Amino acid sequence: MTTKQEEVRPALPPDPEAYDSPRNAAARRRGLEAGYIAGGTDPDPVTGLREERHYLRLLVAMVIALMLGGFVLGIVIAIATGNLSGNLV
Repeated sequence: MTTKQEEVRPALPPDPEAYDSPRNAAARRRGLEAGYIAGGTDPDPVTGLREERHYLRLLVAMVIALMLGGFVLGIVIAIATGNLSGNLV
């Protein structure tokens, strides 16, 4: 029988500059042990918001195109099959 030994890494020395960083200070206010806070700070929020608006417009246009495409495809199929009355039988 073999035993698996795990490698034990030595603890890193504390970093006083990292302790005082805005992320770590905000984490300590929230009672977190680690300094990780999801999101972080955006260096240029104006550009990010402009990009989000662009993608929102693109998303709305794609949804409208898909919906209208379904109607157009249904009308084309109805015309091609000669079934304009809507009866599928």
